[in-house]
Amino acid sequence: MKVDIDGLEVLFPYERMYSEQLQYMRELKRALDAQGHCMLEMPTGTGKTVSLLSLVLAYKHAHPTAGKLIYCTRTVPEMAKCVEEIKKLVQYREQHYGPKAQVTAVCLSSRRNMCVHPRVMAHADGEDVDGQCRKMTASWVRAKATKAREEGEQQQVETCGFYENYDTRKSDDTVLPAGVYSVDDLKEIGAQK
Repeated sequence: MKVDIDGLEVLFPYERMYSEQLQYMRELKRALDAQGHCMLEMPTGTGKTVSLLSLVLAYKHAHPTAGKLIYCTRTVPEMAKCVEEIKKLVQYREQHYGPKAQVTAVCLSSRRNMCVHPRVMAHADGEDVDGQCRKMTASWVRAKATKAREEGEQQQVETCGFYENYDTRKSDDTVLPAGVYSVDDLKEIGAQK
């Protein structure tokens, strides 16, 4: 469904819209137009996520220089639900606008959820994951490993090959093509590269 929000054409991927969703989008658009802040509240299950994403994607389409949306969730399942919603919305927009409706959306989470190093991933506790990661990526550890390599010593310090190889990649190889990427999608890409 197409809806006009104060002169902005918004594609909404469902056949019906609650009046609260319409009001939510109006207030959000006013805040974006004013380049200000807003605090919006709606009850659980009333379509806040799809309303926000529909409005913001329409706004970005109409104002390409507008900033990025950073959407935070408290839990990984909430993030996964948001990813599904944005995938649905992007498909709907592509049906109406074609390839010019492309969007890049990524999920970011803690090391515990995103690390691709097999030894670090073996730890379930977030603090353990952070500690194991720091043991391989801290600047002093990396400097010690570099010095040992330069002096021809057999490297006694383990570093993270994924972390070390990031800087050696070509810049165009690190840019994601348009798409919606879940945590699992990004982990798969990270493990391949």
